[in-house]
Amino acid sequence: MRKGFLRKSQKDYSLAFKLDVVDQVEKGLLTYKQAQSRYGIQGRSTVLVWLRKHGSLDWESRTPMKDKQPPRKKIHALEARIKRLEQEKMIL
Repeated sequence: MRKGFLRKSQKDYSLAFKLDVVDQVEKGLLTYKQAQSRYGIQGRSTVLVWLRKHGSLDWESRTPMKDKQPPRKKIHALEARIKRLEQEKMIL
C-alpha cells in the first residue's frame, strides 16, 4: 500500500435509502451523478444499477416501464395463469 493512500471499503445501503435516491432521481430533483456526489456513493454505476432494479423508468429510453410489477403481484398473476392453463388442459 502506498504511503498516504487509504482504501475505502464497500458500503451496504438500506433498501429505504436506495428507494429514496431512486425516487429523487426519477422526479428530476437530482441527476444520478449529483445523487452519487451528494450521498457519497462510491461506485460509478451504483446509482444506475439501483435505477434499473428499483426504478419505474426504462433507463435506455427514459420512458415508463409497462410491465414493471412488484414481485408478489407478478407471482400472483403467474399462479393464476398456471391455474387457468391447467383447467384448459383438463377440458381438452
